[in-house]
Amino acid sequence: MNYWHETLAVAQRILIELGRRRRSLVFWGIFPISVLLLNGYILAERAQLSMAQAFENAAPSTLAGAALFFSCLGGTVATVVGEREQQTLKRLFISPLSGISYFLGIFCAHSAIAGGQAVLVYAIAACWGAKFQGSLVLGILIILQSIMAYVGVGFILGTQFARRTEDVNALVAAFGVPLLILGGAFLPTSLFPDTLLDIAQFNPIYHINEALLGVWANGAGLADIREHFLFLGVFALIMVVAGWLSYQRMLRVERRL
Repeated sequence: MNYWHETLAVAQRILIELGRRRRSLVFWGIFPISVLLLNGYILAERAQLSMAQAFENAAPSTLAGAALFFSCLGGTVATVVGEREQQTLKRLFISPLSGISYFLGIFCAHSAIAGGQAVLVYAIAACWGAKFQGSLVLGILIILQSIMAYVGVGFILGTQFARRTEDVNALVAAFGVPLLILGGAFLPTSLFPDTLLDIAQFNPIYHINEALLGVWANGAGLADIREHFLFLGVFALIMVVAGWLSYQRMLRVERRL
């Protein structure tokens, strides 16, 4: 029970700080909306789809690439680096707060932001007549796996590669943008040549996008997206464990400084 209260306290502190910096929250809302609208209108025009069909296909890619990626991965990197620069971690060392609670608190905070973005993207798509075609429970599970994967990667990058706030944008851009394009977040994977499709099989964003697209736009069941779902589940678990180990290594380094 003590872990639970500490986790909620850390998550609440991070969300309150983000709430005070309202620009970040506004931009995290504007970005996925703008990408959704652009993708939706482009698909409607070029693929000759109705607006409802276009937004049903655009929403999963927007959520996987624009919303969850930047809020969970980029946000986690920025939070970890900011905590180190502000010496927050050193102050936590003399408090009774456990490392597990701190790790889970950051995870819960960015999960809450991601959940808000998911609702926002789905609400905007629904305004153009888009409907969730498949299982809502399965869709939520895919989103949760995506959040776990992104936050885990964010901990790895934030603790091992970024040292200053200035490093965050360059780090996210260098690692993330090529993976987003290869994952089909901005271009439909149907346009990819066979060589890129073979490479994309190793890209978790590709599996997130294909799983969400299959469930949302095509009404696919678990059997239809089994390969993507299993890959994403294993990857998310590995990234959470690797993120936790990276976080523990960072704590040992910080204590010696």
